[in-house]
Amino acid sequence: MAETGQADAIPIHLVGAEGLEEFLATLRSDEAAWVRANGFRAAPASHLAIPGREGRIGRVLVGLGKAAERARERFHLGAFAAKAPPGRYRLEGELAPAELEEAALGWMLGRYRFDRYKGSDARGEGGAEAELETPEGLDGARLATIAEGVFIARDLINTPANDMGPEALEAAARRLAERHDAKVETTVGEALLGANLPLIHTVGRAAAEAPRLIDLRWGAEDAPRVTLVGKGVCFDTGGLDLKPASAMALMKKDMGGAATALGLAHMIMGLGLPVRLRVLIPAVENAVSAGAMRPGDVLRARNGLTIEVNNTDAEGRLVLADALALGAEENPALMVDFATLTGAARVALGPDLPALFTDDESLAAALAEAAVRVADPLWRLPLWPPYEADIEPGIADLDNAPRGGFAGAITAALFLRRFAGRGPWAHFDIYAWNPKTRPGRPEGGECQAARAVLAVIGRRFAEA
Repeated sequence: MAETGQADAIPIHLVGAEGLEEFLATLRSDEAAWVRANGFRAAPASHLAIPGREGRIGRVLVGLGKAAERARERFHLGAFAAKAPPGRYRLEGELAPAELEEAALGWMLGRYRFDRYKGSDARGEGGAEAELETPEGLDGARLATIAEGVFIARDLINTPANDMGPEALEAAARRLAERHDAKVETTVGEALLGANLPLIHTVGRAAAEAPRLIDLRWGAEDAPRVTLVGKGVCFDTGGLDLKPASAMALMKKDMGGAATALGLAHMIMGLGLPVRLRVLIPAVENAVSAGAMRPGDVLRARNGLTIEVNNTDAEGRLVLADALALGAEENPALMVDFATLTGAARVALGPDLPALFTDDESLAAALAEAAVRVADPLWRLPLWPPYEADIEPGIADLDNAPRGGFAGAITAALFLRRFAGRGPWAHFDIYAWNPKTRPGRPEGGECQAARAVLAVIGRRFAEA
């Protein structure tokens, strides 16, 4: 966003359908006539430019729709931001602080473009010349850092697997670390066995690029420890339990948890939150070759538990198990994992709502409050104790893919809990993808739940 105070900035008015006539009464008669002549009804995501002097845009109206329609959507200004003609804009009108922040962030998120693979002539509609002045009372630098974290995650998810394998994901983590003076260590290939990370090795050993654990650290040693774990399956064929083509089409996004963790890490480091941050990313490709794990194999995890592999396509929880067990060994003040883990979560909640699992009631309440406050929705599902029996086969301690298919998101979360230690822990089963374009959220990769977690970290540690 741009600095405030430019006299030639174009005013943007957010107008609800119920208040349209009242608003038109505040305009000059020729402006109101223009609005009526163009049939503007303040429908959701609609906008209308009103001519000003010398052929320039005088002001822009952005429709919010009726109250019921507004409740169905967020980041309304993002729809106009995606198409805004070049110019400098400013928000006008009375908005509550939370509404103002959502509008400003919606503008930023709506300006996102993923044009890495497009020629220069095909890049974007609005270009980079449209700027919004930072509304008075908002911290523009803070919002820009948050938006950039979202963009980091989106870019990583949108990049196809031929350019975003385990090596490229490690390189992205190293670039982020260099930018924030953080440190990264990696454990690669056969070294995973020596480091007691056997599940990460087993899942990734069939691929051309070696599996690895990426371990990023930042912040003062004596600060509260916050650990983020992100599922980094850069492509998931399903292994020997091969996915059909239709299920494989979007599997470049199976590292969406890792992308989200890195995007959130950028927000934390960029805002200088007083925590000792650790990011653990098991980066693998679940491929098919002679070295692939087999259905029926029994594996031993870092913490000693044995796992019967009843489906090689349930590999995400395996790599997360080792990473969570490693993270728990430091007893962090908070550990959060992000993973594109189960189709069951999508069947239950759809693409917009990440499933939250935690048995810490204080943490659950804080996340629920933050999700509403920062317009980053989530929905809590239970860690239901009676389903524990479903993940306990006869031959091993745990089953990675319980038969029957019921409560798949819950049984996966119960599986992960066996490795997460006893401290505060939250698991997010995310989709990491927008199936269609919405205001501020273009079709493609998406960073989900990170801003809600950031808000909780801020209140728990920065304000303590």
